[in-house]
Amino acid sequence: MHNDTISFLPADNTRLANLCGPLDENIRQIETALDVNIARRDAHFRVSGSPRQIQLALDALEYFYNEAHDPLDIDDIQLGVIELTRGPDEEPTDPDSPVLRTKRADLRGRTPRQTQYIKAVMEHDITFGIGPAGTGKTYLAVACAVDALERDTVKRLVLVRPAVEAGEKLGFLPGDLVQKVDPYLRPLYDALYDLMGFDKVTRLFEKGIIEIAPLAFMRGRTLNHSFVILDEAQNSSPEQMKMFLTRIGFGSKAVITGDPTQIDLPKNQKSGLVDAQEVLADVRGIALHYFTSADVVRHPLVQKIVDAYDRKARERDVESERKRAEREAQKRAEGGHAA
Repeated sequence: MHNDTISFLPADNTRLANLCGPLDENIRQIETALDVNIARRDAHFRVSGSPRQIQLALDALEYFYNEAHDPLDIDDIQLGVIELTRGPDEEPTDPDSPVLRTKRADLRGRTPRQTQYIKAVMEHDITFGIGPAGTGKTYLAVACAVDALERDTVKRLVLVRPAVEAGEKLGFLPGDLVQKVDPYLRPLYDALYDLMGFDKVTRLFEKGIIEIAPLAFMRGRTLNHSFVILDEAQNSSPEQMKMFLTRIGFGSKAVITGDPTQIDLPKNQKSGLVDAQEVLADVRGIALHYFTSADVVRHPLVQKIVDAYDRKARERDVESERKRAEREAQKRAEGGHAA
């Protein structure tokens, strides 16, 4: 294991305290995100790990120290690390990225693909946001919807989600169907409250300007001058996906988000999201936008979890292919003996 040091002299105790956070929590976040160990003595930091990770950690410490005029919270650290660890082959975040009119004044794409996603939503009537958890697919789609409503380019927001059982039984939940599926729609409520404020969202619900509905309730409707979001689209069937896409009326936009690796449908049921990628790949005017684990904007462990599952899936695919090749070779050998 390699190590290196960095010192901030002359020591500024206020900045050092802001950098480290309560009980060195910010330092622990940097350690977790970058797979390093950091030992601190006064203004001196010793970093241990692989050479590349050490350099990233040294850069992060210097960056956050320069930003530590005021206290840094965990969000500042996690978002800063994401931007600092962007791959060398990735373009920097566009400084001219679209500014969305929401309660969050600092809302913008944190990675190049997030910025491209916002632009795609603004430039296309139908946009697919496809990728792993934590990449901002739903949150940024809701932010674009709020922006469109604030600019009066649409008259209402319709947020849709399939109510698919993920190990639980809906029948055992209390209430009518709307109340049963309400927990599935909670992420959409949370995004709205964060971007518009609880009181305003409540008023817009009462006026019918914002509507949240299960996918099953969309049949037969035509949505004009609306911003429609279908979340968790991997749990729709191809028939439901076609039904949803054909609800779009004049002056409307639709964003469809989902993660094909988290399908909760029965094993013999094809996902509407997977099917739509194949069917609509060459349709002009529809944007298919893909995220990767590099776009995860959550706790640093989320990106590692996504990468670990992807790596295991690839290993299983290789092992499955190896066993299939062995079976075919064995069949050919048996056929040769029989001849």
